[in-house]
Amino acid sequence: MDYLKILSMFVLGYLLGSLNSSLLVGKAYGVDVRKHGSGNAGATNTLRTLGKKAAVFVVLGDALKGVVACIIGGLVYEDAGRMVAGFGAILGHNWPLYFKFKGGKGVLTSFAVVLMIDWKVALILFGVFALVVAISRYISLGSIIASALFPLAAYIHKGNDRLYVAFAVIFAVLIIFRHRSNIQRIVQGTESKFGKKKTA
Repeated sequence: MDYLKILSMFVLGYLLGSLNSSLLVGKAYGVDVRKHGSGNAGATNTLRTLGKKAAVFVVLGDALKGVVACIIGGLVYEDAGRMVAGFGAILGHNWPLYFKFKGGKGVLTSFAVVLMIDWKVALILFGVFALVVAISRYISLGSIIASALFPLAAYIHKGNDRLYVAFAVIFAVLIIFRHRSNIQRIVQGTESKFGKKKTA
């Protein structure tokens, strides 16, 4: 294994991931979304703070950087390159170099990365996410449950690929860790539900 190439792919992914779409779109609106709503620099809080048009740009931007990172990583070092560059992009989104290391929770970028690595598992996890959100109306809960099932799905689909399974475990732990405040709010019954406007 060429560790220099692996490290280079990680750094490249991290720098791409640090281009946080919600913060860039927010700058165009003159708004820092981290100072509004949930305080999260992601698509859901952008939707609540700036509206649908801004959220669409954030969704596209967050997904695109994960896709580009995986494409470049794959060209350089195949599957390992995709995973390392993709993971770097997720970390960059969560702790962006260009925005004082205060980013989002990485769900969209993470989904794009999983889609590039294993599209079959990605679609299954998206189905789980959509079902949970449809029932509970908690986007965060859908993200948490889908992420928690990723290691199991990875093991069932490619149990002989230890790197992939390890990536899935680290991925799940990271997503759940980033949603710890959401978990607390869900338990307390104060988490915002999708499609429900806050009352004054």
